[in-house]
Amino acid sequence: MSARGGVIETGCRITTAAFRCLAVNRHTAAEHDIHCCRVNNNGPFPFDSRNTVLDPLWLLIALILGLAARRVYLPPLVGFLLAGFALHALGVQGGEVLREAADIGVLLLLFTIGLKLRLRSLLVPEVWGSTCIHMLLTVLFISGFMMLAGAAGLAWFGHLEWKSAALVAFALSFSSTVFAVQILEERGEMKTRHGQVSIGILVIQDIIAVSFLVLATGEMPSIWALGLLFLPLLRPLLNKTMEHSGHGELLVLFGLVMAVGGGELFSLTGMKDGLGALVFGALLGGQPKSNELARSLLRFKDLFLLGFFLQIGIETLPELSDIVIAALLAVLILPLKSLLWFLIMTRFRLRARTSFLSTMELSSYSEFGLIVAVMAVTAGWLEQQWLVVIALSLSFSFVIAAIVNARVHELYARLEPLLYRFQSKNRLPVDVPPDLGGAEILVVGMGRVGTGAYETMREVFGDKVIGIDANQNAVCWHQEKGHKAILGDAKDPDFWQGIDTQNLRLVMLAMPTLKDMHQAVMLLKHVGYDGLIAAVTRYEDDRLALEQAGVDATFNFYKEAGAGFAEHVRQQLTQGGRRLAESETSGQE
Repeated sequence: MSARGGVIETGCRITTAAFRCLAVNRHTAAEHDIHCCRVNNNGPFPFDSRNTVLDPLWLLIALILGLAARRVYLPPLVGFLLAGFALHALGVQGGEVLREAADIGVLLLLFTIGLKLRLRSLLVPEVWGSTCIHMLLTVLFISGFMMLAGAAGLAWFGHLEWKSAALVAFALSFSSTVFAVQILEERGEMKTRHGQVSIGILVIQDIIAVSFLVLATGEMPSIWALGLLFLPLLRPLLNKTMEHSGHGELLVLFGLVMAVGGGELFSLTGMKDGLGALVFGALLGGQPKSNELARSLLRFKDLFLLGFFLQIGIETLPELSDIVIAALLAVLILPLKSLLWFLIMTRFRLRARTSFLSTMELSSYSEFGLIVAVMAVTAGWLEQQWLVVIALSLSFSFVIAAIVNARVHELYARLEPLLYRFQSKNRLPVDVPPDLGGAEILVVGMGRVGTGAYETMREVFGDKVIGIDANQNAVCWHQEKGHKAILGDAKDPDFWQGIDTQNLRLVMLAMPTLKDMHQAVMLLKHVGYDGLIAAVTRYEDDRLALEQAGVDATFNFYKEAGAGFAEHVRQQLTQGGRRLAESETSGQE
């Protein structure tokens, strides 16, 4: 094998899954080397670890540790990472099932990001400006830290040249798209203000990463890549196909074809497959059917991403020195990287809460760091040891960030007085507190249930009813329909403090989770609201919890929907001059 192939073979234990998913061209000779690499199984299991029949065993272990993580109020992905480490300690190497799952999972992730992406959000200074400034300062800071550590006599950094230090710092300057999107979707905050800021920053980082990979490999896209510029012409056809896919398995299959097929199309032209999935998602975004498609693919994406998190742990082979360096980078550098995010965002006039929540979502190292390291090692710019260090740092950062993000709203509530000092006095136009216009009834959450409640109350109380939603696209849609709707996040303390609640007589909560509604009730009480509060529930224990929190009236969606349906049909038949015949039982009586 060539020297180049030998370098990749050494690093493939860490980067096989990530490289296969995200490399610029999956069909290059470099990828072939990775596919062909083999890891000797020296663990206690007397079997060939390449046997994909054993993959269900790894999934069982992941399930057990995922459940254990949830029991201690951590995201399941922490359990998946621990499962990968445990399997590697036992000498296990994941088979093709996990690798293919990781590949498809990342493609579906980027595709769903594209579905929800608003391209105009990338052009605002608080997104592209903060990304570029943060990356530049992070590279200077981390590389400077490593050079000073080497000059101070730390053996781990003693032989590190400034070019190598800059490459490691560049690899660590990215934030994980996989982790951030997973956290946002688990909390149902993908379309909130801070969620959109985080996603915009991650997309800008992805563009920078793709540019680096193209320059590092020296492999330019083929001439056929110019044909991709005409893809927007296919948007009407793709949208019509999506509309005709219905609401079941055909819609799911359509999404899978678009994500995987779009990635393959870009790969054939020498472009990154993940970029293709993102572009095809963006082509289908902004349509009424887009949200339904994203929801249909949600569980498939989560299932396939299990392979990604398992592979991070399984493919790692650390030594003690590698663990120490990675721990230093995670414990010392990561908090400073996060602090830098917060300071930069607030200087771009983002609110303290938006800056803090976005900072926490971006407080991790990225899977792109592995890819950058592979390219640097392949080119001879970086020693092979740093592949392992970056992989471990990535894993440690996931665990730390998962623990913090599991309680991020409570953490903000505690730190709010301190964080508020950094908030700019001049707010961005989109962050100016909304005016309720003297409304007396406020519907929180303009989804299907909230919209139905809004329209029913509007028929009785007219313009005294107003709705709010954290999704800018949903608010625009309602405004185009003539509905009185404004942008607002009911989980945001600044929202309730910025609006006048004195005229409100009734607040109707139609939010997606019990936790969201409970937090909204607490914030209403905190600002001194003394009117009525109503909420939608799904389960009896949810109803009891909300009533204990101070909710005056609840509506059990599952229990009372049937009764409401029957009453609605009875009224329609009566208004149409038709009546149901008396039942046979009534006649006998």
